[in-house]
Amino acid sequence: MKTFFILMFFISLVVLAESSSSCNTSDKTLLAKAFVSVSGFKISWFRSQSNCTNPPISQIQLPSRNLSGTISWKFLKKMTHLQRVNLSNNYLTGSVSPIIWFLPNLTEIDLSENRLGGAIGLPKPGLLKSSRLQRINLSFNRFKNFTYLPNFPSLNHFNLSHNNLQVNFPSWFAKLTNLESLDISGCNFSGSIKPISGLRFLKHLDISGNHLTGNFPSEFPPLSNLKFLNISFNNFSGFLDSKNAQKFGNSAFIHAGNRITRKNSTTTPELHINPPPPTPLHKPPPKNSEINLNPMKKRDHKSKSRKILILVTSVASSLILAIGVVTYCLCRKRKRGKQNKWSISTPIQVPFRIEKSGPFAFETESGSSWVADIKEPTSAPVVMFEKPLMNLTFKDLIAATSHFGKESLLAEGRCGPLYRAVLPGDLHMAIKVLENARKLSHDQAVAMFEDFSKLKHPNLLPICGYCIAGKEKLVLSEYMANGDLHRWLHELPTGAPNVEDWSTDTWEIQNGSHNTSPEKMEWHTRHRIAVGVARGLAYLHHAGSKPVVHGHLVLSNILLADDFEPRITDFGLSQDQVGVSTEDDVYNFGVVLVELLTGRSGSRETVDRVRRLVKDGQAASALDSRLRDGGDSVSEMVECLRVGYLCTAETPGKRPTMQQVLGLLKDIHPPTSEFV
Repeated sequence: MKTFFILMFFISLVVLAESSSSCNTSDKTLLAKAFVSVSGFKISWFRSQSNCTNPPISQIQLPSRNLSGTISWKFLKKMTHLQRVNLSNNYLTGSVSPIIWFLPNLTEIDLSENRLGGAIGLPKPGLLKSSRLQRINLSFNRFKNFTYLPNFPSLNHFNLSHNNLQVNFPSWFAKLTNLESLDISGCNFSGSIKPISGLRFLKHLDISGNHLTGNFPSEFPPLSNLKFLNISFNNFSGFLDSKNAQKFGNSAFIHAGNRITRKNSTTTPELHINPPPPTPLHKPPPKNSEINLNPMKKRDHKSKSRKILILVTSVASSLILAIGVVTYCLCRKRKRGKQNKWSISTPIQVPFRIEKSGPFAFETESGSSWVADIKEPTSAPVVMFEKPLMNLTFKDLIAATSHFGKESLLAEGRCGPLYRAVLPGDLHMAIKVLENARKLSHDQAVAMFEDFSKLKHPNLLPICGYCIAGKEKLVLSEYMANGDLHRWLHELPTGAPNVEDWSTDTWEIQNGSHNTSPEKMEWHTRHRIAVGVARGLAYLHHAGSKPVVHGHLVLSNILLADDFEPRITDFGLSQDQVGVSTEDDVYNFGVVLVELLTGRSGSRETVDRVRRLVKDGQAASALDSRLRDGGDSVSEMVECLRVGYLCTAETPGKRPTMQQVLGLLKDIHPPTSEFV
């Protein structure tokens, strides 16, 4: 009996230890580190619903949260309890580290509708023994290469559609034997489709919009199991009978290859996808033909039938075309709503009516809200530093932003939502709500705004005014039509001078080769931007009696004037800068410099890679391919990368000051350009 109690005691200790360990994980800390460079992310979204202090995180469900920036995937490696990841429909950039495939309990991952790029998969086969992943959705991104993902025995849904891969169709697809749904449409794959011929559990197959070859249906999965099929816009050959044509619809085989439509002896339509035979110029008359005594009557009958057929075909084609045009316009309108936020346009002036006394609440696209807790909108004045005689109130800001509506929302950054507005006098302004300044008293906020209004430099975007509405603090600044440096470098097409040029979406079909020396390809332009940012940051650090620390210098906080002169914004506005120093600003500037020279996102992986290449004397291989024009320019760009290497030194004491950085950059003299 005594032995039994001792045994039960030890078992209880083990259970308590396991419970304690599972309730005291570092998952929340790791998640915060992984998303430290992602604007709009809030760790408060992951509040504990149990008695555990730090429970394990099993799901990251953040679709449509307006998140932007790069994720440090390496911090997710130790989140061994993670089962589902959904970050779809955001603005995430950078590459996806292979680390994500090694998570032991991950079953679903959805990264669709973002701006992720680079290569997807493992660097080489054999690194991963097996994965528990069942669903992968990477559609509507910017991936350029596809490496290896063979060891996924549980994978049943795989969506890679609408990525510009331009590679041969991988042979290891044959190992994904449990796939039930496969969508690789619009990926520019080429090569044979034969690897998927053995996938006998497929029910949904969409391979349209590629350059695939093969014989239909012999090199395809069994058609009897498929419920959906689309092979259109490829280069297949083969034969399709009427039964399967009726099952999947004719739209599944549009331009699937060179094909002709014929009738067999039973007058059942059949479809051939092989090239048509040559047509003879003169068709000989049939043998043993009878003499037609009334040829005009037969000809009239045929003509009438042909006219009816043409009329029916025309009506059907017009109807299909009309439906296609309407669908296309709706899709473009939805897409333009995301991409066209920085284009110059006057917000809809909605007449303001006071239906009730305050508070006044406004909701953003991400679902968050902010409240101006005042009785009357006219009770909160707008203070304009350069135009003190302007008599504006919070009411005018509401009218100028269409009630702070989503159509006026430019972005949701680290400090809060940013709106565009047109004030009386045709003043184009940007209005930011400082969510992290709510704890400041009225007097503290006024003092802060007045201090920063005195910081004037050509490479700083000054504060033009402010409004204090209850606990909400709003700052007004000049509206920059060219948008921020991140959009210019990563999102705008090569050669587009401003956002207005791509607001019509026509750039998507432009060929970059038509522009021989656009601004984005100019080393001179990027050097000028780097020097301008360094000037502005050096002014903040060294011009006053005490340094002003920016605290969050990233490409999205650098706006571009009409002449591509950079303007730093959001300097000093963050209230959570405990422990942040000028050395941190120098490091962040080094990251900006690396991103500007390489064209890649400024992730930690990118910085570490560039530092290794600079140290090994191979910095030229890290340069943006659009900048490699040979000659002395390459050595100048490499020298600029060396400055970034110095700025990103691990030890803060080894980093140069911004005055020294500015001097080093000014000593680099790129050739002038007619575009600057």
